[in-house]
Amino acid sequence: MIEHINVTKTINAIADQAWAAISRIGGLDRWFPIISGCSVLGAGEGATRILTMVDGGKIKDRIESIDHQQQSLRYNRIESPFPVLSYLGTVNVRKVSDAKAELSWTVEIDVQEGQRDAMVGLIHHALTEGIDGLEVELQQLNRT
Repeated sequence: MIEHINVTKTINAIADQAWAAISRIGGLDRWFPIISGCSVLGAGEGATRILTMVDGGKIKDRIESIDHQQQSLRYNRIESPFPVLSYLGTVNVRKVSDAKAELSWTVEIDVQEGQRDAMVGLIHHALTEGIDGLEVELQQLNRT
């Protein structure tokens, strides 16, 4: 069963700075409490992002597209400990004002019916925490 999960939030950050952080592909270990390590093999489209979860689980993402003009990044989760058959993530950044950006993180998963509620809840919570973590990091950068 295909599910779409979206978390959209206006953050107190400059859109170009938010996009720069997203488009660098790495850094998720600083934003998501569930992730303890993040490394990137390669660069740009086709790169592989390897995430280590705090419980030791491993996740691999392949970067499918990076559109600097539209400020949009798309990745395909090719390895995961979660019970999903497919996972496609898209992150979009949009300028709201000189000091605010809208961050929209959408995930499309194919998940078995019995796992639906648990996976939707877990992913929604993780995305919310990740966006909040990115906002905190960007605010700290602007204070220095």
